[in-house]
Amino acid sequence: MSIKNTLRRGTPESIKQVIRPIRNLFRHFISKYDSELSFWKSTLDGHGRFHNDHYERLMLGIAGESNDSFLKGKIVADFGCGPAGSLVWAKSALLRIGIDVLADQYADAFSDNIVSHETIYLKSTEKVIPLPSGFLDVMFTVNAMDHVDNFSNMCREVLRVLKPGGEFIGSFNLEEPPTPSEPQRLTPKIIEENLIQHLEVQSCRIGQQGPEENSYAPFFDGNLSYKPGETGFLWVRGRKKI
Repeated sequence: MSIKNTLRRGTPESIKQVIRPIRNLFRHFISKYDSELSFWKSTLDGHGRFHNDHYERLMLGIAGESNDSFLKGKIVADFGCGPAGSLVWAKSALLRIGIDVLADQYADAFSDNIVSHETIYLKSTEKVIPLPSGFLDVMFTVNAMDHVDNFSNMCREVLRVLKPGGEFIGSFNLEEPPTPSEPQRLTPKIIEENLIQHLEVQSCRIGQQGPEENSYAPFFDGNLSYKPGETGFLWVRGRKKI
């Protein structure tokens, strides 16, 4: 009999009931985080570098701005930033912060990239963003909120770290089936109830996904249409209510 089986048979059921959910949770996070790291490793070019030029057009498009001047002198963050340098374009900002649950692992795996981004990378947890309340002027997030384990809790955290009157600028995947790395299936209603109702909304756009090679095309072309239940995106910009 193997040691594993011996331990299994010799462990009282009361102890097994305590260990089982911890073991399952551990397996969940290993699978989720391994998947995230594997994705980013697959996007490196032949020189071990990330391409991040696309972030400027995308994030300015979500914000409805033509350049980064609206960020001048502000503390700006990106929640669920990944390691590719999503804020390198925001040169007007006073301070750029990339927030991610895997920030420390990204620093180890992609150190040359990370140190070149002129960005502070901050490790979040699945429960808390380790920043003071009311610290940020602007919070971006781009299709990252469906990766969190508790959507309502992380919405509260995103709002907590924003200053009163601070801006939230985000893109959300809609109606995508849950996966180990993206456990949330988001709908406009869920996003409204947990986040948008706490904002003074400046713009809110919902549209279908475009073709795989240009999934945001409907937003940039202005050809927005959406039927409930379809996969798509929601883009919102708003100020935290005072």
